[in-house]
Amino acid sequence: MHYDVIVIGMGAFGAATLYQLAQRGVRVAGIDKFSPPHDQGSSHGDTRITRQAIGEGAAYVPLALNAHRIWRELEARSGVPLLETCGMLMLSDSRVAARGHGTADFAGQTAALAQRFGIAHELLDAAAIAQRFPQFTGYGPHALGYYEPGAGYVRPERAIEVQLQLARQAGADLFPNRPATSIASFAGGVQVHTAAGTLTANRVISCAGMWSAGLLGGPLQQLLKVCRQKLYWFELDEPQRFAADAPVYILFDGDTDSCYGFPPIPGENAIKIATEAYTDICDPDQLDRSISQADADAMYERHVAGRLAGVSRRLLKSKVCTYTITPDFNFLIDEHPELPGVTMVSACSGHGFKHSAAVGEALAMRYCGDSRAADLSAFSLIAKSGR
Repeated sequence: MHYDVIVIGMGAFGAATLYQLAQRGVRVAGIDKFSPPHDQGSSHGDTRITRQAIGEGAAYVPLALNAHRIWRELEARSGVPLLETCGMLMLSDSRVAARGHGTADFAGQTAALAQRFGIAHELLDAAAIAQRFPQFTGYGPHALGYYEPGAGYVRPERAIEVQLQLARQAGADLFPNRPATSIASFAGGVQVHTAAGTLTANRVISCAGMWSAGLLGGPLQQLLKVCRQKLYWFELDEPQRFAADAPVYILFDGDTDSCYGFPPIPGENAIKIATEAYTDICDPDQLDRSISQADADAMYERHVAGRLAGVSRRLLKSKVCTYTITPDFNFLIDEHPELPGVTMVSACSGHGFKHSAAVGEALAMRYCGDSRAADLSAFSLIAKSGR
């Protein structure tokens, strides 16, 4: 079968791209190694933080704002809640610049970009933090808070499922449980070989996540690394400390250590909390998905005890996912240098889901020749390779 576009991977970026292309009447197919939404990649775990002022850089802010608009459009079309704007609190020490995602002063740059783009926010001192958010303890008189009321979290599995359903309704062909084994360019376009046969298209958009390097080869094999991440849900002893409007949070400790987490979602008496690990490099097909009690105890002692009031050490559940990281912690979105007709859309470097709806829209608009498409040039291969 021949398509205008084949999208490889139907996770965060892939589902968004499929949806946006199908809405524009493009004959498009999506294939995936598993049956999305699934828990084998990077797009699971119930919640993903979404921010509007993006400390990773100014290029992301328009994408974040567009994504919020698209989440609301998807909610209106599907009737499924996707975006919860409960606010976000970023806590750091005013004496130390907090590093994050390759940014030397993540909190400072976030506040500066909020000011630049007119995004509602507040800067809070220790007294204001203690008064308004007493569940966060242990920061002392030097605490500095950045609060963004329009931030919150997205429900990733729901968002993927809604976009895939709408894409299918608009005419997209979806092929779950059909891993791509190789890609080859030819005179008529691009061939995608799978265990169940070969599909062809004028263009391929590869959103293969942690399998990108193995599938696309070339410079990606040296450029991308896959890092294992551990997610924890600790039961609440005092749920009243986390009111219905409790924010998502990013907690910095010094200039190198941080964690992030979420308020309890309805029906679940627990908070989800995680760190960002960049040293546990793994083979995506040999990923250790187990989390030990010792892992949970260490996480609790390091990031919960004395810092989050009303949270017990009882672990209700845990999950493993991955970040696919570039050297500068930015996205990689560009044409493949050795495979004509193939667009690479990975890696998201651990902060992609919040932007995925907007990236999918930009890719679809670009394919359709719409000059209003968001600028993705900041994420080119040239920027990663230094050439």
